[in-house]
Amino acid sequence: MSDRINRYPFFQEAYFVNDLDASIRKWSDLFGAGPFRKAMHHQTDRFHYRGTDQEADVSYAFGYLGDIMIQFIQQHDDTPSIYRDMYAKGQEGFHHVAVLVHDFEAEYQRMLSKGFVDTCRLYADGVDAAYFDTRSVNGCFTELHGDPQPILGRWAALKRAHELWRPGDNMYIDLPRIVS
Repeated sequence: MSDRINRYPFFQEAYFVNDLDASIRKWSDLFGAGPFRKAMHHQTDRFHYRGTDQEADVSYAFGYLGDIMIQFIQQHDDTPSIYRDMYAKGQEGFHHVAVLVHDFEAEYQRMLSKGFVDTCRLYADGVDAAYFDTRSVNGCFTELHGDPQPILGRWAALKRAHELWRPGDNMYIDLPRIVS
């Protein structure tokens, strides 16, 4: 078995932004990304950031551009977070890439064994996710994201909405929250 995680293609690029709606409009107008599903003031079931349970107030937007999921993250407070690790208040930019993994615990242990720091781990909507500080390799964080069937179904629906979406259509889509 390879010691690399490249057997999993990147499925997501994530950007830390100051305004979700403005970013959605810009990416929709310039690149044709969309429609987007927003998750405002997202809460997790379990959470840690650098050994604490301190969870920042963040909102997300998810949409597609071709085969890649685009995620926008907006932090509403000054709580220490993986986002504030890279960007001060008022700054924005590229934050992380993500891979979907089937055996989450095995891949989590693999990243630890390679010496990467688990900066944030959470469980929400029936899915495990962990962010590793891989900036020394790729200049950003890398997210491991579990792939349970309900979340794969939701993202397939979001991707299909993108395939059918046309400029001028509503930039937002409402998909039911998936809880396994």
